[in-house]
Amino acid sequence: MNEQFGEGYAESVAKDHVLAELGGRTIDQALADGVPAKTVWQAVVATFDVPSRLR
Repeated sequence: MNEQFGEGYAESVAKDHVLAELGGRTIDQALADGVPAKTVWQAVVATFDVPSRLR
């Protein structure tokens, strides 16, 4: 997240951005609910324009 968005913005994305791929939860909520980090990252990749080297 930090490499993709920068440290400050990554925290904001994780806390504030609701992802449909995560059942309408934020990244922080999904992780707190026990969703595996790899699954969460796949949702981020599907939602944002993540460079292939970070996928």
